[in-house]
Amino acid sequence: MSPRPAPPVLPSWLTWWQRPFPDANTLLLPGRQPALVDSGFVGHADETAAWARANAGTIDLVVNTHWHSDHVGGNALLQAGGAAIAAGTPEAEPISRRDPGCCAAEYLDQPVAPYTVDVPLEDGRLLRLGDADWEVVRTPGHTPGHLALWQPEERLLVVGDALSDYDVGWVNLALDGPDAADTALASLKRMADLDPRLILPSHGPIPTDPAAAFAAALRRAQRLVDDPAGAVWYGARRIFAFALMIRDGIPADEVEPYLHARAWLTDAARLLDVTPEDLAAELVTTMLGSRAVVLRDGRLRAAADHAPVAAETLRVPYPRAWPGTGPR
Repeated sequence: MSPRPAPPVLPSWLTWWQRPFPDANTLLLPGRQPALVDSGFVGHADETAAWARANAGTIDLVVNTHWHSDHVGGNALLQAGGAAIAAGTPEAEPISRRDPGCCAAEYLDQPVAPYTVDVPLEDGRLLRLGDADWEVVRTPGHTPGHLALWQPEERLLVVGDALSDYDVGWVNLALDGPDAADTALASLKRMADLDPRLILPSHGPIPTDPAAAFAAALRRAQRLVDDPAGAVWYGARRIFAFALMIRDGIPADEVEPYLHARAWLTDAARLLDVTPEDLAAELVTTMLGSRAVVLRDGRLRAAADHAPVAAETLRVPYPRAWPGTGPR
């Protein structure tokens, strides 16, 4: 039996916060230009801001790996406190013009408090985060504007949702086109070619063996390319589980009506050539059967570990009603 790999050694000049769903892991870089990479879910924005203040004093810049709700939820509060927000240009531009599709918030029914992007990021841009320089690496696939951050001296790679120790990011073939899975696979290959010493993922623990983590991720991503229907199902399961997490479950008799009203489910049904009603029923049955969701106290709930969310924190407007929205 081979010995277990040693735990990853983090540089002393960064602080890593591994967080349960519905938050993304958060990277803090104190120093002359204190920065935060991703800001968690809106329901925990106060907690994110308090943690950042306790460990860095102030935050000058928040860099988002992409615009999903679990990565940008603290942006508005941190921006109100003086932080600038940086994001990949393909996502910065729609936010600037207040596109109703921003953050896929309404599409996914995942609340995001209004924010603006101050620093659009192109591939190859150098950013001073804390006391070190990092390179922006465009890694589209999970979203069109997804990015990674590369610190070449330490060979550290922030990978966002592109991969984790147990998973790869789901892809949206309906919104982003049939080549989204191929795009995600190409991004993984680009990151693997950097040969990082340390991978910092947005979910789960830091992988102990980066090369093995990339090898597993490439196999998983190839399966999404080879099986588009499986990729659609994979995304539907992830989106539905997240919906249950942030709402403390959904009453059992309201679950299927809730699903019938979701744009993402309608799109998934179209791609799978089934009715939304049939897909909703099969999704619930399948996830109950796999124990990804459980029925408890009359509510369907996500089985994965996750932090509770106060219901009142979800009451933020969809991007179509964000301040600054004008006639189109």
